[in-house]
Amino acid sequence: MKKVAAIEDLSGYGRASLTVAIPILSSMGYQVCPLPTAILSAHSEYKNFRSVDLTPHMSGIIDHWKELGLYFDAIYSGYLASVEQMDIVSRFFEDFGHKDNFILVDPVLGDHNRLYPGMSQEMIGGMRELCKQARVITPNLTEAAFLLGESCAGQVSVKEAVEWCRRLSEYGPEYVIITSAPSENNNNVATIAYDRTDKRMWRVMCDYVPASYPGTGDAFASVITGCLLKGDSLPEAVDRAVYFINMGIKATFGYRQDPLDGMNQEKVLHYLNEPLPYYRYELL
Repeated sequence: MKKVAAIEDLSGYGRASLTVAIPILSSMGYQVCPLPTAILSAHSEYKNFRSVDLTPHMSGIIDHWKELGLYFDAIYSGYLASVEQMDIVSRFFEDFGHKDNFILVDPVLGDHNRLYPGMSQEMIGGMRELCKQARVITPNLTEAAFLLGESCAGQVSVKEAVEWCRRLSEYGPEYVIITSAPSENNNNVATIAYDRTDKRMWRVMCDYVPASYPGTGDAFASVITGCLLKGDSLPEAVDRAVYFINMGIKATFGYRQDPLDGMNQEKVLHYLNEPLPYYRYELL
């Protein structure tokens, strides 16, 4: 069974980070090996959450994994809370990254044109360095702007977003996927993906739903990881991930639940192993 090392925090309540990644990748048939960066009572968008920082313990866990001679078919990193954690993860990439596996970095920095609390310019720089070690990166539009040093306060055009994909690939990743990208139609949301090897740009559109749920970026990156491990092409992987997130949001939107609880992914996990009804990707 293929193994995925998943590096991010673990929340006791609220669907985000590892509580999202583990069920998705497990349902796709992979063994998930979590390297938790922190344990939270509830994810960080809940007020007064409690947190136990595991930074002092991460190196010990990694050393034991080295002693066990573990090999991972994919390495996936998400939210990291400090530059020190980014340095630890960078060394993890060096120790466990090989030509026969791949590294996916979800550069969690912010959303809706602003940084998350606790993020800084130094942490943007640290995340930029991690992206240089990755084969795949999955920033949202806000994170892409911060990584490139661009302003995200105004309206970003489709042409600019496409150019940002190409510029991010110059850091080193083979695949750059930008979520929450602009489209010509306000009723649609776009995800664009660039393959640096063959210079092709892909786009997948989905219906806009007026709702926002924490953890959807974690879910998206997890599905991309699972699809690429399965051997899907870049546009197939993006299509599957967009379809899954869109179905999950629609399955949640009809309920009167607190949006902070996250997307009801349990209702749609079965879609990960069913044929897509049709392909929606297009070449830009």
